[in-house]
Amino acid sequence: MEGFDIHQILRRLPHRYPFLLVDRILEIEIGKSLRALKNVTMNEPHFQGHFPDFPVMPGVLIIESLAQAAAILAFVSEDKYGENAAVYFAGIDKARFRKPVTPGDQLILSAEVTRRKSGLWQMETVAMSDGTEVASALLMATLREREA
Repeated sequence: MEGFDIHQILRRLPHRYPFLLVDRILEIEIGKSLRALKNVTMNEPHFQGHFPDFPVMPGVLIIESLAQAAAILAFVSEDKYGENAAVYFAGIDKARFRKPVTPGDQLILSAEVTRRKSGLWQMETVAMSDGTEVASALLMATLREREA
């Protein structure tokens, strides 16, 4: 399936500036895998304090980028709730950080479904920059109907 632009992402994720961390979905295979893009820019607010003389994207935000990409994959793969669905982060294992991410980098975020059972999704995720793995994690998420 073709990717999504930012407007389609905004329809599927509740996040907004400064916490929306996925810029484009490059490709998606429903129920199986996804590749997304995150442009890292000096304009992002966390760089003011992390670190002023050597700006580095916080590892927790790299993981959040991966989680948002994985959430989009779960959202479009599970039509049980339609547009009233919400994806909730349920767990993280095996998080690894291999290289600092700095302004000007483009992250390619990959998520691959490794297990899906009773509404719980498990996905292997990897963030790459210039062909080099910068972070990875095993993420778990659950899809539920949004409460009013």
